[in-house]
Amino acid sequence: MAQLTVQIVTPDGLVYDHHASYVSVRTLDGEMGILPRHENMIAVLAVDEVKVKRIDDKDHVNWIAVNGGVIEIANDMITIVADSAERARDIDISRAERAKLRAERAIEEAQDKHLIDQERRAKIALQRAINRINVGNRL
Repeated sequence: MAQLTVQIVTPDGLVYDHHASYVSVRTLDGEMGILPRHENMIAVLAVDEVKVKRIDDKDHVNWIAVNGGVIEIANDMITIVADSAERARDIDISRAERAKLRAERAIEEAQDKHLIDQERRAKIALQRAINRINVGNRL
């Protein structure tokens, strides 16, 4: 049976390394499902979840919160390089909820003061916090 090897790497090191039958990611161009023998390619990832269907059990799915990055698919090897990534089992949802509240307050403050760059950064922080919450709730 053909399989994929999936590795997710951050500046802190290897976050994920398993074999899979299917992987789903969201790129800046939209959702992408990857099966073995997929065309080789590189794409930019959006801040979103990565879904990995493991080969050891058809119902075994891993969810990983990825905060952007790049995906390379080459000869059934998927490598994701991201600024940060967390497996669902490792996400502290209460911490992510607090980050969401901080980001929402920062957006309001930036909008009140017309600070465009600060607002943009706060919106990214909000997107990352929501992504972590969503993935953390997948368990």
